[in-house]
Amino acid sequence: MDGSSQHQFNVAIKKILQMHRLKEVKWKNEKACAHEAYVPTFVEHVANVFTHGIWIVPALLGALELIERASTKPKLFSAIIYGTSLLLLFTVSTVFHSIHYCFHNGKLVHLKDVLHRCDRAMIYVFIAATYFPWLNHEPVQGDVLLPTMRILVWIMAAVGILYQQIFHERYKWLETTFYVIMGIGPSIAIVGIDDYNNILELKLGGLAYLLGIVFFKSDGRIPCAHAIWHLFVATGAGFHYLAILHHLYPDSDSPILASGERLYNILAASDHHIVESHTEF
Repeated sequence: MDGSSQHQFNVAIKKILQMHRLKEVKWKNEKACAHEAYVPTFVEHVANVFTHGIWIVPALLGALELIERASTKPKLFSAIIYGTSLLLLFTVSTVFHSIHYCFHNGKLVHLKDVLHRCDRAMIYVFIAATYFPWLNHEPVQGDVLLPTMRILVWIMAAVGILYQQIFHERYKWLETTFYVIMGIGPSIAIVGIDDYNNILELKLGGLAYLLGIVFFKSDGRIPCAHAIWHLFVATGAGFHYLAILHHLYPDSDSPILASGERLYNILAASDHHIVESHTEF
């Protein structure tokens, strides 16, 4: 962090701590022009770093938990793909916003541009990776679309990343539309299956992402809009993680726990049989 950034950061923090000077804090800048990226204020920079940085360690622990619970090779592969993307989503975002803040005065322009593109690309990767455990799961009764979706979501992610790299910061609403289409389209194939259509966490996660888009497109209109978007992303990711954890990687997936559960069921059935025998006697 250069001296100028440190000084302005200290000034902003002092104003925030002094309640009567809150009005002096610059909470947002002017809305960006077309084909240009929004330039956050110092407060927004800090909020952007904090709101994704705090989830890096939980994401790592969550990924390790899925890997530990995986009982088959497909589940292990899915856990690695999804867990890695979950960790990278928050890590890449935090690194980008940190570099953007520390070198806001024109330094490391190329690095910031590369990280910005990586940050946007990770959205597509994460969407595809979030679907992956569901699509790579054991065949489901009545499943027709899932085999096709396994390939289609990654094709959609690749196309989205390619488009974003070519037209970076241009046609912003079209880019957002791609995010929504990729987020909603394949989900219909998943929640439409009887085994999955009552999973509340999937629906709540999707709702969080959709509501967050309002703030994703409100830089310069709403103070700290991008940081609020980060919170919606973290909320949506949290709900979807819980859905994957509880429905695809339950505790019983552990071979030891599964054996224990089978033993419990056998003993319970034996007790029930003994009770019935005494009743008949």
